[in-house]
Amino acid sequence: MAYKKRARGGGDSSGINMTPMIDIVFQMIIFFVLTVQMERQALDEEIRLAMSPHGPAVEERDPREITVDVNRRGNISIGRVAFSEGMLYNVMRKAVAEYGQTTPVVIRGDMDTRHDDIRRVMDICTRAGLWKVKFAAVKDTAQ
Repeated sequence: MAYKKRARGGGDSSGINMTPMIDIVFQMIIFFVLTVQMERQALDEEIRLAMSPHGPAVEERDPREITVDVNRRGNISIGRVAFSEGMLYNVMRKAVAEYGQTTPVVIRGDMDTRHDDIRRVMDICTRAGLWKVKFAAVKDTAQ
């Protein structure tokens, strides 16, 4: 039986080991899929937003953005966690202390929510020192 002798280096070393790079790519894919899923779950799907076909579309979100939901009964929540007015004020004051007065706030009010309930959230933001308040709406219907 004839055996071929290998070179002293221990074998063929002309290729690049792609295993670590593929491993990192798969980890990044998993991270982004989970992040998008968690962001979707944080929004209250019970809230039906009003239509605003002429409003500007949001292209890029500020990572400091705080999204406040106000359902049709006037209940306030952030990330599906219910907040009282005092608790919301404390969260807003902490945001001002950490990120400054330019921290954007998005109010997602149900189309059947009374204006007084939306106004309460706006007043809390103003008292806390936040002035970049936006309102979420639907630009066009899904087809």
